[in-house]
Amino acid sequence: MTKIKIAIVGARGIANYGGFETVVSEIAPRLVTLGYDVYCSCEKNDELNLPDSYFGAHLIYFPIKPPKYYLFRKFYEVLYDIYFIIRCSLFCDMVYALGIGGGIVLLFPRFFHKISIVNVDGLEWKRQKFSFIEKKILHLFFNLVAMSANYVIIDNRQLINYVIVNQRKIIYIPNGIRAHAQVKWDVAKLAVRYGSKVASMISRAAFWLVVARLEPENNIHIIVEAFMKVETRFPLVIIGDFTSSVYKNEIYAKLLKSERILFLGALYDIDLLDMLRQNCFAYIHGHSVGGTNPSLLEIMSMEKIVIAYASVFNKEVGQESLLYFRNSDELSQLIIQVEANPSANAMAKMQIQRIRDEYNWNAIVEKYESLLSKI
Repeated sequence: MTKIKIAIVGARGIANYGGFETVVSEIAPRLVTLGYDVYCSCEKNDELNLPDSYFGAHLIYFPIKPPKYYLFRKFYEVLYDIYFIIRCSLFCDMVYALGIGGGIVLLFPRFFHKISIVNVDGLEWKRQKFSFIEKKILHLFFNLVAMSANYVIIDNRQLINYVIVNQRKIIYIPNGIRAHAQVKWDVAKLAVRYGSKVASMISRAAFWLVVARLEPENNIHIIVEAFMKVETRFPLVIIGDFTSSVYKNEIYAKLLKSERILFLGALYDIDLLDMLRQNCFAYIHGHSVGGTNPSLLEIMSMEKIVIAYASVFNKEVGQESLLYFRNSDELSQLIIQVEANPSANAMAKMQIQRIRDEYNWNAIVEKYESLLSKI
């Protein structure tokens, strides 16, 4: 029997750390074991001998290496998606595009009587870091891919309110998370990375944690304001880089030279990042733009008290297992309550059960298999 050929395009590669990259590395090998012939798009890098397969999935590379400059990178990503959608339409039975960069080109597979599927991700046009023109283009691409594809996959049920197409072509399939090994607390690692002074201020299970891009839609300003309003027992550790110097200056103006809030910059050492997440006292998730944010799923798997911004997307993910805030006053009150009564067993168990029920990769691939079988 001839195998059905499926192309998964749009991720930067496979087995890399990133939302779509995780999706590919988890579903591609599972689809191979189910009997599909899977092809995955990848970016080139400086390695001489790039692998041509990953657990049975074929890896195909874009002929141009990614540029370093932001503006060129945006054009590169759109060109990358268009190239693979057109190329894979010529020899695959189905093209699954991750993200909206392909735009109206998702009609191309349909000209060859192939199936096009798109995962629209989140509401990128609502991010304040983008200019007015960029927002309009992103919103246009969001609508174009939804109209062009045979099927639209959403990873959060609340996104259905933003996809303006026949609802019968919208399929809810969430993203899952990778299992994270337990990392032993090691203050020496902190000292090597951040210096002895910072390391001395961060004790195991005695710090609040935020991991995010430091931009307005992740509500860093609200989190900082909330901490400045109350005297906390524990410091706040913020991991991430500012995407705007204007926003950075706005945040730093609120600090009033406070040493209870530590900005430690971006962190790409996954072991050290997991050590901080697994050993924090509690976690604050300020993301407001949907759909399902991978960092929220990851912290939910680590049995911590989580206070999340009260967006419909976060509530869809956490339901009753999280605490929620809408402004700095509400967050301040929750910080006081949690430090006074830090018992998290009941909520942590609810989070773990939520992860097992809704965000398990084997169950997720069953949903993909159900869709592909129907097609």
